[in-house]
Amino acid sequence: MKRNHWVIAVVLAALALMAWSGYVNYKSRKRIASAPPSAMLVPDSGGNQSVQQDVAGDEGLPKFQGHDAPNFTLQNVDGKKVTLSDYRGKAVLINFWATWCAPCKIEMPWFVALHNQYAHEGFEILGVSEDDSSVTRAQIAKFGQEEKINYPLLMGNDAVSRKYGGVEFLPTSYFVGRDGKVVAETAGLVPRAEVEANIKKALATGVKGRK
Repeated sequence: MKRNHWVIAVVLAALALMAWSGYVNYKSRKRIASAPPSAMLVPDSGGNQSVQQDVAGDEGLPKFQGHDAPNFTLQNVDGKKVTLSDYRGKAVLINFWATWCAPCKIEMPWFVALHNQYAHEGFEILGVSEDDSSVTRAQIAKFGQEEKINYPLLMGNDAVSRKYGGVEFLPTSYFVGRDGKVVAETAGLVPRAEVEANIKKALATGVKGRK
């Protein structure tokens, strides 16, 4: 009889653990849970298959193109405040991403290379983390070091996400011209060539000036 009670207790504990794990997984991945039916499989860097939203064009984005990019102030991984408007005069790629987002990890090496290539022309990238509050600045900083990220990683929050339409898909990127206006916006993983073309478009706007 005692053995049966022990078995039941173990089973209940296992079920509770599974339920808790499912809840945590849901919280961290809720932004891609509603991926469109056209979702496709993309191999990640380890050769595994991961679900990636195949978002056609800028589907699901709040249509900021041609308008001022919503301003924000966020802390970077060192705890310093970073304000978007301080970059007026530069072309800026605002990239919403998360540590658990496999497609984000695919495009990050592209960003590193493109930042190296165009920084001298006045190009900057701001990587806004969409991880939940359980992921600390130290963890984001470690992730950035491991991925050899050469641009600022910022700690996102719900207020900034709402300014950008709720950020329904990851990755989501906004390409901002030197005049502070959005020249292109993308949701989901897009080809490297498209990213570079949008960077050039942002660099070509406005006039070279202060940071």
